[in-house]
Amino acid sequence: MTSIDQIREIFHQIAGVLVWPVLLGLVGLAAAMLVSLGAFAREAFDRRRGRRASLGRDHAALNRAAADSHEDIELIMEAVLQSSDRRRWRSLGRLRLAVRVGPSLGLMGTLIPMADALQGLAEGNLPALASNMVTAFAATVIGLGISVTAYLVAAARESWVRADSEALAFHAEHLLREIKSADERRAACAMKGEVP
Repeated sequence: MTSIDQIREIFHQIAGVLVWPVLLGLVGLAAAMLVSLGAFAREAFDRRRGRRASLGRDHAALNRAAADSHEDIELIMEAVLQSSDRRRWRSLGRLRLAVRVGPSLGLMGTLIPMADALQGLAEGNLPALASNMVTAFAATVIGLGISVTAYLVAAARESWVRADSEALAFHAEHLLREIKSADERRAACAMKGEVP
């Protein structure tokens, strides 16, 4: 056996070891996408009915910050806004990762079994050829399906994140104006000697 044949055999062994993690990764990613799709459908249903639970929690956090108003109120509100933005964009990051990882795993899940299929063809083993080709094409379809689904869900969620961020920023600005207006009334009353 020549050195090039030994290298080919090593590559074949490595690919054989990788086939199970790749296929299991595809199954796991497909399951995660089904869960994500269910959560997306639930949130879409709630939004159509005018319920936005996460936005309500963030509104409440801003209201609490405004109630505890003191000198650093703008910084505290900015921290609340940034925290909510980070949380929303982090969930989108996982979907974007699935957009990239799905096709990569699908391609690996295609090419590894095709090597075995070609070997089966060379040996005249048609059942091995057919079995490996089915696995290869199924991996491609699943990987691309994961990617397309993740992309569509991420695109819809991104528009929701932007809308929620704008709504929170508007609410924070409204609260700051109310605080400033109340401070001005108190200052005016203090100048007149009245009790606000």
